[in-house]
Amino acid sequence: MNYIEIKDLSKSYFDVKALKKINISISEGSLFGILGPNGAGKSTLIKILATLISPDEGHIYFDNIDLVKKPREIRELIGYVAQEISLDKILTGRELLDFQADLYHMDKFSKLERIESLIAELEMHDWVDRKCGTYSGGMKRRIDLAAGLLHIPKVLILDEPTVGLDIESRNIIWELLESLKKDGMTIILSSHYLDEIDKLADNVVIINDGKVIDQGNPSQLKNKLGGDRVSLKVREFSTLEESKKVKDILSKIDGISQVVVNSAQGYSLNFIAEQGKDLLTKLKVELAFSKFQIFSLSQSQPSLDDVYLQATGKTLQDAELFMTGKRDLKKESKQSMR
Repeated sequence: MNYIEIKDLSKSYFDVKALKKINISISEGSLFGILGPNGAGKSTLIKILATLISPDEGHIYFDNIDLVKKPREIRELIGYVAQEISLDKILTGRELLDFQADLYHMDKFSKLERIESLIAELEMHDWVDRKCGTYSGGMKRRIDLAAGLLHIPKVLILDEPTVGLDIESRNIIWELLESLKKDGMTIILSSHYLDEIDKLADNVVIINDGKVIDQGNPSQLKNKLGGDRVSLKVREFSTLEESKKVKDILSKIDGISQVVVNSAQGYSLNFIAEQGKDLLTKLKVELAFSKFQIFSLSQSQPSLDDVYLQATGKTLQDAELFMTGKRDLKKESKQSMR
């Protein structure tokens, strides 16, 4: 049963189109992952779902409640944990949770019981009575997550909750999310960590440049590629023209498909090799015949990064670097104009 339906959702900031006709369905009691590089539109989508900003076009329904028309009703259903953590430095963690519970109009008995339960689940006993200003990043994130869960929301919305966290805090949050899902909570998790989405998500949507490029169960998305992922270089630093010639050779070999020139990694060749076939010998022969040699070759099981690569020609890491470069260029341009 789909609990959340997103239909033809669009959002622009002046001349920048952040979301372009997004369509997504999210099942009740599932953990739904939103995967993509920074600047892809993930945070815009999350903020719309959290009723913080309004879409330009489209419809969103939570259990048949129209988010655009009835945002107050939606807010009663959701818990939201933003990407940026903002805690009062003077209050202790326990005092902050107590204050947050009062904002939700929780009665005294219920709030104390709930606060103690979350302190135990997130392993915060040793430091929860210290002032928030003394907390590490992982401690702050756990308090922030607890605040979003106090009122036991039907839908928990998380915007990159584990960015920059230590391994211990990350694992504690992962365990809590899996427990919440088992209890029937619907969770929406935005991330650019492949392992996080692969491990936790029942279904995932991959967003690039404001558009959905693929969605489904992580295993199904990887299996759609139809074989092992292979990365090939004929020289340490190839040219685009050289890589295009190699791509033509590879594309003619039976059992090799979806050949992509990865410009962000020295014009390497990435392709899918059909399982059960020994293609290495044939590959060497065909390349040698055209006077190419193998500089490096690696073979692995497909990942969500391979799904992204086949759709865009870039890995998620390359896309992150590309978007960072674009932002830096914009900053330099603005500074030079001043």
